[in-house]
Amino acid sequence: MARSKSSENASPSTAAKEPGRIKQMYQVFNMTRRQDSTAIWWMVAAFVVPVLAGVALAFALGGESILSFILYIVVGVMAGILVFMIVLGRLAERAAYSQIAGQPGAVGAVFKSGLRRQWRASEMPVAVNGRSQAAVYRAVGRPGVVLVTEGTRGQTQKIVDEEKRKVARITPGVPITVLSVGPDGGSIPSTSSPAT
Repeated sequence: MARSKSSENASPSTAAKEPGRIKQMYQVFNMTRRQDSTAIWWMVAAFVVPVLAGVALAFALGGESILSFILYIVVGVMAGILVFMIVLGRLAERAAYSQIAGQPGAVGAVFKSGLRRQWRASEMPVAVNGRSQAAVYRAVGRPGVVLVTEGTRGQTQKIVDEEKRKVARITPGVPITVLSVGPDGGSIPSTSSPAT
């Protein structure tokens, strides 16, 4: 009896293959382009300006050596690729945050990807109001404990007070700061991306 290779014997890694780096960058580029029509022009300028600067330096400082002339152009192209990738990342981050703005759990998504340095947080809320879907997230760092609310102040006030009591009981003397993300005046708008 000969063994036949069928689709049911295929390994799981071949069934759902992850896209490569170039394909991922192309998907990010398309998502950013759909969200922001001016993104293409920013990215083109981010690539072209360093390349033109490299060419200008090649003509100005290249002298008689063909090697230095070529190296200035190559450095300009490499700088153009670097600046293009930085601009693409910033524009893609802004587009991603604008897509999740106003949805329940948006603060958790920002916590998952946006916290830096010594802050620790979970993308899962520590307290949720089931009726209004208002949530409280907790971030812990060297400056203290930060409670971030998602929803209107009226919806989150009771669960914030309860969470403050819990944190104060566990960590007495540690400063507790409350930040509110939502549509209220004085709240952080959910469309703003985290500071770097």
